[in-house]
Order: sequence, then structure tokens, then C-alpha cells
Amino acid sequence: MQLIDQHTKRIMEGCKARAREAGLRFQDETLEYIVTNRDLLELSPKLMIPTLYDYWVHDVEVLKEKGKYELYPGNPYETVINTRPAISFYNDNNPDWLNVMIFYHVLAHIDFFQNNLFFRHTWDDDFTGQALADKRTIARLRAERGRWVDYVIEFARGIDNLVGYHDELARIDRARQPRTAARVDYYFDVFLQSVRQVKTNAYIEEIERYNRCAAESPHTCEDVFFAEVEHRYPEFGSLYQKYRQRPAPGRQDLLQHLMAHSEFLNREDNRWMKTVIEVVRQTALFFQPQIRTKIMNEGWASYWHEKLFLRDDRISGHEVDYARVNAGVTALPRVGLNPYALGMRLFEHIEALAAKGRYAFGFQRLRDTHARERYDDGRGGGQAFIFEVRENGSDFTFINTFVDQAFIDRHRLFVAGRRLDPARMVWQYYVRSREADAYRQMLIGALYHPPHVTVSPQPGPDGALQLVHRFEGKPLVTEFIANTLLGIEYLWGAPVCLETSEVVPAAPAPAGDGGALPLAAPREEAPPVSHTWQRVRYTMKSRILRREVLDQAAAA
Repeated sequence: MQLIDQHTKRIMEGCKARAREAGLRFQDETLEYIVTNRDLLELSPKLMIPTLYDYWVHDVEVLKEKGKYELYPGNPYETVINTRPAISFYNDNNPDWLNVMIFYHVLAHIDFFQNNLFFRHTWDDDFTGQALADKRTIARLRAERGRWVDYVIEFARGIDNLVGYHDELARIDRARQPRTAARVDYYFDVFLQSVRQVKTNAYIEEIERYNRCAAESPHTCEDVFFAEVEHRYPEFGSLYQKYRQRPAPGRQDLLQHLMAHSEFLNREDNRWMKTVIEVVRQTALFFQPQIRTKIMNEGWASYWHEKLFLRDDRISGHEVDYARVNAGVTALPRVGLNPYALGMRLFEHIEALAAKGRYAFGFQRLRDTHARERYDDGRGGGQAFIFEVRENGSDFTFINTFVDQAFIDRHRLFVAGRRLDPARMVWQYYVRSREADAYRQMLIGALYHPPHVTVSPQPGPDGALQLVHRFEGKPLVTEFIANTLLGIEYLWGAPVCLETSEVVPAAPAPAGDGGALPLAAPREEAPPVSHTWQRVRYTMKSRILRREVLDQAAAA
């Protein structure tokens, strides 16, 4: 692994200038490295962070990836990580024209990292430097404590998907919130609703009064508005000051709760474990936004590498080569999900509709089909709109808001079903639905969504830690429960209880009672089996797992 040469660096700096002219925003400093395929295989298990702490699973993954490469060799073009400065890696086989395209792709990634609000907790820190310090700390502890360090890492990583990512974003938002905004929020969200408990019409009148004040005198609105408030409610000022002096509300995720309340971890001889757990937790928090914005991030980068490279004169003579590479990256599969292709086309779709004003309220009110097809307010601004989407969205909001029937029809997308051909004993794929709602739900179902597990404030028998899985329609993977609870029991130093929901398949209807299948059934998918949910509790005590069924009616 080595830095790119000066010739390639000049190409990168030229791409930066053109990207900024197009509207992308990113810091000046970047680092670019040339790597071999072997380097990429060794970096991939560490999620391309060279300074990440060592862990035996990384070595296993390296061996696995090397085995795959022997069977299916391939050359990754690039990868980029969200650090300060941003670091990107490029395959040593890339020609100059391909590097131009790849540099545009990377710069769009960096623009996304440094402007999307879901990454804001990473903006002020250099994660590679912190990771190096953590790596040295864990290496020192491993020299002192031996294999127990790896046990703690493994137990903590078993629940690191439960970190309080959104709570972290809320904490940063509260810290950056200006005083005036905090006063307005307190007045409308707390004082009027909880303290004074005004009627709905009075509450709406206050909102309208504030909006009029903001429109008439935007620079002095706060003073004028709250002068009237304190005249009407003399107690408002003192109550607001008391509210500000209270500690900010916050919840602890499971790892934080273990570090704060586990008697086992807080013993003098075991406090080193908390250092290891905190390293695992901070690493998990760093990677959370990348998992939650995969489609948007790759779509944004693909959108810009195509837009910028097609304008670049350095494409001359390489149009066919570019078309081949770009098609391999952004081809839209008929079955399956390509985040590059889906994200890029959705950004293009949003831009086209926003340029015609079709996200405005006036268009949404139209019910005439022909009027909707011809609607164009002529204002433009499609690209400015997608920059706002890039700043404020995640994969869920991106898909849930903008995947509509027009997008489905334009790209002829569909939800595929699968059925077994009994004659040839092969799977057949068919079009199950072309409705936007069905396709949207299929995409949302494929997104990263960790379980919502909370810690009960009341301890159970023998000081047991009580965990409650807030059921959201997807059961936990039962084969992982035993090992996960075993690790939590070790870190807690006492029994652990987990309450969750599991499916109870209903008995099939007997023939003659409406349970007979139609004649076409052998060629179709089997009809869905009706089922119910039941609430169960798993208890890990002395490394023995027990399961008991709770009230079935409470499962939903």
C-alpha cells in the first residue's frame, strides 16, 4: 500500500475542481492509496480501517476471502472511508481514464459523508487516529489479560447492533440547539401542553401569532413574542430557567447499561473490561450511518460519477470502455437489489419531478390524471432539491417517500415471486406485483433494522437483568439467542431474562372445511400459513438457557 503518484494526484485535484463547480462540498484534504488485491482482502474484514483493533474473526474473514478470490478472482475499483482527512483506496490495475471516473465517484461519497445529517456525530473526529489509540490499548490489555480480552470483545460485539445511535444524534442536536430555539420548543412543547394545558384552539392561535411575528419582524421576533408571553404568563421565565437547569433526558443502550450498572464490571479487577466494551461501542456507532444510508450513498456517488464523467473531455476514446464498466456497476437487475442502480435512478427520478414542481402542494392536490401528466410549474430547481434529500435522508426515508408508481412504471420494476416446478424440480420466478406499495415494502424489508431491545428498570429474581424485545413484526433469530445471552450473563455477572415474541404456526385446515387448494396450486407458491404470535421469556442462568411461554394475547 502506497500513496498515489504526483501524476495521479493532479488528476484527482482536477476532479475536485470540477466537482465543486457542480455543487459538491467537501474538505480540501484527502489521502489516496494504491493497493493490491491482497491488500484489499486484508483490509475488508476491518471495513477498510487500517488502524482498527485486531480480532481473531478478522483473520478468519481474510482466509475466507482469499479462498473466494482463488475461485472467483476480481478487481475492486475503489473504496473510501469517512475519516478526517477522507481516505480512499484504488486498485493498482486502474488506468488513468478509469481513475477519473472513480475519483468522481469517491468525491461524491465524501460529499455525502460530510453533509448528510446522519453522519454528524463523525464530523468532528478523526476515526483512524482514535482507532489506532484503541488498537494500542487493546494490544496492551491483551498482553496483560490474555484471551479474556477476546472473550469480552466477542460478547460486546454480539450486542453492538443495539447501540443507541439515534440517541447519540439527539444528544448532539440538543447540544447544538440555539437558546432561542430551545425557548420556543419549551413554550410550545412543554409549557402550553403540560403546564398550562391550554385548549387546542388557543394553542393554534399561539402558533399563528408566532408565525405572524416571524414574518413581520424576523430579527426581533423572539423578543417581541416572548415579551407578550411573559406579560400573559409571569411564571414562564422562572419555569423555563428551571427546565434548562435539569439534566438533559437520555437513555442508555444495553452496552452503556452494562458498563454503568454491572457489579461484575465495576469490580476493581474487572474495570479494564469497560474500556474494551467502550471501544466496541464507539466503533459500532461510527459505522451505523453507513449501514443505514447504503442505497442513498451509492446512488449519490453513481449519479455524480456518470454526470461528471460524461462532461469530462478525458472520456474521449474510452466511451465503450466506460459504458461497459458503468453498466457493470449500475445495471438494474430484474430480480434482486443493486443499491448503486436503485439509488442512482431514484435520484434522477426525484430530480426530474422536482424540476417540474411535482413535490409542491399544488400538484399533490390535483386529482385529474391528464392535468397531473402535463403539470410543470416551470420553476426548475430539481438539482437543489436532491441536494436537500442528500442532506436530510436515510435509506428508509428515501425509499418510503420517493418510490412511487411513476418510478415503478418508468423502470418496469416488480416484486418477484418464487415457486417450485415439480416436473423439473427447479425454482421459477414470476411477477407477483407491479404496485409501488408492494415494491416499497419489499425494499424496506431488506433494509438494516436491528431489534428494539430495552432494559427493564426493575431487576428480576437474583438480580437478573431483564431485557424486553419490542416486537415489530420480525422475530429474533432463535439460534443466536443462547450465545448472545451467555455473553450478556458473563458481562452482567448475574442471570439474564429476555422477553420476545415467537410465531406459533396454526394447524392446516382439514380437507372439506375450506382448506382444499385450487387446481392451479401445484404450479403456484404455497398459500401463506396462518399463524399467531406468542410472548416467550428466555432465561440464561449459570450458562443454562430456559424458555417459558407467557401470555399469548400479549404478543402483538
